[in-house]
Amino acid sequence: MNILLHVCCGPCAVYPLDFLRQQGHEVTGWFHNPNIHPYKEFRRRIEALEDFARQKRFRVEIDRTYGLREFLRQVVFHEDSRCGLCYDLRLLPTAQRAAEHGFAAFTTTLLYSKYQNHSLLHSKGIALAEQFGISFYYHDFRAGWQQGIEESIALHLYRQPYCGCIYSEQERYEKKMRKKTDLTASVPTSL
Repeated sequence: MNILLHVCCGPCAVYPLDFLRQQGHEVTGWFHNPNIHPYKEFRRRIEALEDFARQKRFRVEIDRTYGLREFLRQVVFHEDSRCGLCYDLRLLPTAQRAAEHGFAAFTTTLLYSKYQNHSLLHSKGIALAEQFGISFYYHDFRAGWQQGIEESIALHLYRQPYCGCIYSEQERYEKKMRKKTDLTASVPTSL
């Protein structure tokens, strides 16, 4: 089957690409991620994906539009449901592109992450597949989580420390600050 694989980043594509190829599918990548912030992070992820694509002879099309405004317009005042809105921003253009370019199906590397909402991704993928008259290829790629990490390290790919949006970046720093504060609070002071 000819599958369009939405790619969030190079490291997350490692296992899904290997798996899909082992199943005999022809895979083309599509990078469309208006959620990624800041711009330097956006560029680093594109560069890492291009490096991965060269190493694996993986055909990837890249939307180089930095879409921060589009992302923020969708999620401001809806931060608690931002992931679903972000999935829409990425999967809708993916399904549309897959249909327009004659792919039999589409899927996403978001299904590789143990931090993403799989049931929501699945339901959104199925709805978009019905809307565009193509198939959504669902597979729980999380089974290859460690394999993907190890191979991305072996390939010397840049591995990002957060999902990509400004909110997840904030949460990452807040966790670090809480840990630091908790450690400081637990250290006894002498008089």
